[in-house]
This record gives sequence, structure tokens and C-alpha cells, in this order.
Amino acid sequence: MQRNAQKALIEWKNGQGRKPLLLYGARQVGKTYLIREFSKAHYQDTAYFDLEKQASARAVFDGDLEPKRIIERLGSLIGGPIDLRSTLIVLDEIQASNRALASVKYFAEEMPEAHLVCAGSLLGIAVSREGYSAPVGKVDTLTLFPMGFDEFLGALDEGLMVKDIKACYEANERYFLHDKALDYYRAYLLVGGMPEAVDAYREKRDFARAQGIQQDILSLYLADMAKYAKPYETARIIEVWNSIPSQLAKENKKFQYKVVKPGGRASQYLGALQWLEQAGLINLCVQANAGQMPLALHENRDNYKVFQADTGLLSARIGLSPLSLFDGQGEGGPNLGALVENYVAQALAANRVGLHYWTSDGKAEVDFLFEDKGARLIPLEVKSSGNVRSKSLAVFMQKYRPEVAYRLSTKNFGLENGIKSIPLYAAFCIS
Repeated sequence: MQRNAQKALIEWKNGQGRKPLLLYGARQVGKTYLIREFSKAHYQDTAYFDLEKQASARAVFDGDLEPKRIIERLGSLIGGPIDLRSTLIVLDEIQASNRALASVKYFAEEMPEAHLVCAGSLLGIAVSREGYSAPVGKVDTLTLFPMGFDEFLGALDEGLMVKDIKACYEANERYFLHDKALDYYRAYLLVGGMPEAVDAYREKRDFARAQGIQQDILSLYLADMAKYAKPYETARIIEVWNSIPSQLAKENKKFQYKVVKPGGRASQYLGALQWLEQAGLINLCVQANAGQMPLALHENRDNYKVFQADTGLLSARIGLSPLSLFDGQGEGGPNLGALVENYVAQALAANRVGLHYWTSDGKAEVDFLFEDKGARLIPLEVKSSGNVRSKSLAVFMQKYRPEVAYRLSTKNFGLENGIKSIPLYAAFCIS
């Protein structure tokens, strides 16, 4: 399955001033597969080491961290010298060795010709942990997200749809395969973007197989919380994690510590929230007090919404049935507002769009605000159906007079009264 991140890896390989690469991403988003496929296509050889499984690989970093010595010892592990000109060196699960992580900065300084990629499911936690040496300024970084809807279509051999959807998005032209695209979008709400779940679904279009994989992944996440968090943190991390579906189900989706546990406070649970974010399991959407640029000057970081990083896993957690999405009417029976908003947050995060939302004295709320490539501030409203009436968006537009507003819904592409209508399946186009 092709991943959009392949392009970023090629740019890293060919870039001037290339540094060792730290590849971030949650467990099971496909980091190892991506690296192996990239290496097969662009290098003669791969020197791959899993520092979590291979004690002998971790032992290489005992003693001094001189890169030449490390390369020689890694070569001994694989039975021959490593040619730095034609070999991609991969240190997977690098968070398992503080010494290995500390060595990266010396590769940047003393052996810049080496092509070195370091990856880890909990790498974000490792580099922020007390006692770990984060090689700040000495590395390039890349975050791998779950597969987006465009990558999902590609996996289902519908790459031409991706091209056509992008063209309609740019031209504001109606898409002639609109209903078909909506059906694929609904399937994506259930399957999500975890590569193993996508692969299980694409073989026989069997949602049950994908849901079995999703439950396995959710179990792995809980195991990580117990294994890699400090003992006193684990219970709180799990409590925050378990509260996310109910947080999103509220009419006011702002994250509230009292929903985690009656009487809960930030002092108790903020660290747990940060752990989940650093592990790549959640996306935070911060409140903006004003619809003005730059948004960073108007952030209220005491208020935020918490979205799950993969919408398919969220569907699995709430037990969403395929029958409830495909009811013959095309609109789905249950209230999908929270799930659809989560899906849009996931798409924006994958496109490196900063997540903000706006409220007005509790009377109006715009789901997302972002600054586009044209230096415009754009309000974005999300509707889970074709009912697009929105008092909140009208309030925002009257107050701040944006050049254009975006509305995502099950309606086709269009532009009317300064509002660009975007089908939900085209969320991946927004950048």
C-alpha cells in the first residue's frame, strides 16, 4: 500500500544538509513497513536493527558513542561492513535505548554522509522523558499518521478517484461519482487508517475482519500504557483514554477533567493527556478566542477538544455497526457528529494544519479555524449530513468577515454566498 510519506522520505534522502531522521508515529501506523518499502526502492542495501527485540543491537551502544565504532559493530552484527554510500541504516524502536538515541547527534556532526533513520512507537515520549538525551537541532523529523482517506482509496485501487476529487476541489465543480465516494467515506469511518485494518478490509470488504484487527491494536495500546508509563501514571492515562468517547459525545466537546473522574483536576490528569499526545494516540484542538491571524496569539490553551488519532479505532471503541451507516438512505441512523468531527480533525492533522476552534460566549462554536497557504483565516464547519444550516458559522462570518468559509457535509462541491461546500470525502484536500 502506497503512503504519502514516501515523498517526504525521498526529499529527505536527496536534500542538501540531510541529517539523521527521527520518524515519529503511534504504534501500528506502518512506520516499519514504510521504511522497508522506501529502502527497497531507493537503496541497494538495508541495515535494519530492532533495538527493542535485539539485545545485541542495544549492546552496540555501550561504551563510547563514536559513529565509526558504532558502524563497525553494527556491521559485525549483520555479517559484513556497511557501505555508507548505498545503505539505509535503520534503528527501529530506538526508544528502547537511551544510548542509541544519544548517539544520533554524533552521527549528524561526525558522519553526515550516513543515511540513518530512527523510528519508534513511543519515540515522542522517549525524547521528552527525564534522563533521555534528545538530539535537538541535530536531526530531521517526520511524523507518520494513520492512512488518510486518499490513501485508503489508493489501497482499494481507486487512485483515479483521488485525482478527480482533488480536481473538483480546486475547481468547485460537482463530482459525478459523489454517491460512490460517500459510500467509500462511510466505509473509512469504520475501517479507519491503521494499515493492518485497511489491508484486512480490502481483501474481502469484510468489516468484521477489520474490527478484529482494531480490537487487537486497542489492546496493544493499553499494554503500552502499562509497560512504558511510570506506575503512578498508568491508571490516570487509562482513565483519560477511556473518557475520550464520552468527551466527544457531549454537546460541548471541550475536554473536561470532571468527565474523566468526578472532582478531576488538571493537576491530576494533564500529564496523562500529554503522554497520550506524545504517543501519537490523540490530537488536541485548541480554542481560539478571536477569529484573527495569527491564531497562535489568540490561543486559550486551558480549553481544548481531544480527538482520537484514528477514527476507525474510535468507531471500534463505541461499537458502531456497519448497518447503522449504510441504511439505504445514505445518511446513517445514529448521530455521527462527534465521529465525523474526529475524522476531519484526523485529516487536518495529517496535512499539518494546526487544530483550532472558536467559541463566542457559549452561544456559537465554529468547529475548526485555520490559516491557508494564501494567508487567509478560514472558518470550517462540519456537518455529518446534508442539513447545512449553521447559526454559528453565520455569527462568525458577520463578526469577522472572512474572505471565504468552508462547510463539509454530504453535499457535493459548490460555492455560494462566500461558503465553499466540500463533501466530507474531500477533507484530505484541505491544507
